[in-house]
Amino acid sequence: MFTECSEQLFGSSEHSHISCGVLGESVKPAAFEYRNSRDEDEVFDLLTKYGSEAKVLAGGQSLIPLMNFRLVKPSLVVDINGVSSLRGVKVSSSTLRLGALTRHVELETRPDVAQAAPLLSAVAPYIGHPQIRTRGTLGGSLSHADPSAELPAAMVALDATILVKGASEERRVQAEEFFKFHLTADLAVDELVVGVEIPVFGPNQGFGFREVSARFGDFATVGALAVLSVGPDGTVERSRVVCMAVGPKPIRIGSAESVLNGKQISPAILGEVAEAVAEALDPIADLKASASYKRRTAATLARRAVEEAWEMTAGRVS
Repeated sequence: MFTECSEQLFGSSEHSHISCGVLGESVKPAAFEYRNSRDEDEVFDLLTKYGSEAKVLAGGQSLIPLMNFRLVKPSLVVDINGVSSLRGVKVSSSTLRLGALTRHVELETRPDVAQAAPLLSAVAPYIGHPQIRTRGTLGGSLSHADPSAELPAAMVALDATILVKGASEERRVQAEEFFKFHLTADLAVDELVVGVEIPVFGPNQGFGFREVSARFGDFATVGALAVLSVGPDGTVERSRVVCMAVGPKPIRIGSAESVLNGKQISPAILGEVAEAVAEALDPIADLKASASYKRRTAATLARRAVEEAWEMTAGRVS
């Protein structure tokens, strides 16, 4: 299927009106205005002016399919790829800051990201396929807020802060509060995710990530992540256990964390973690799996993720 506007969509025109001539209109976008913005202030001015009629184009891996199937019909598409202030990776002694336009492939391949937040480098290869990771952006994935996606769950597990900016206000939102519901994030129509701040991984920390999907590169059927901070005596000082694809957003399992905190890991403790996860979840069945399958699998994956995180700390804590 071809459209007359396919080559223009990612072109250099700063201001154009695009009307797509198609052979099957139901699978290509409705007519829209396109603006290629290079300045944050211009982006916010456009979002304020157009409100819910505007959509932001970054990697386009979620927006373009939605437009093609006419599930969304924006009057204006604002391309933010030229906004340099939304790029960049910065690491300080305590914080990793990632710009919203950080591509998935950067999370996968950059040594500074792997050192500061190794969980991100571990989950990134599971995001779609190489073509998707080359175009897809961190800010786009978080804004899309798919509960089956890896990055929203990873942000909750890492206790990340989402940096949100609008025309008149800047906000810092904890990841756990940012994701509200299926495909719904704490973003007003005139706001953007401009970046993320993540605490730098310490020598006393370990992580685990396990995921089941129908095929490698598909969205997860079920997934679990764990991050442990362990004291010199091997006792868990802090923990975060998060499940994905089992509800309308990434779900942090506080009861499982209560089992872990203040304890040394043992087979019995791991069994209690699995029980806590199974009891805490009320999964949503979908075309890929039943609710009971998701509950059982999430419990097993969470146990394995915690064990993996524990084994990592065993080799790092002296």
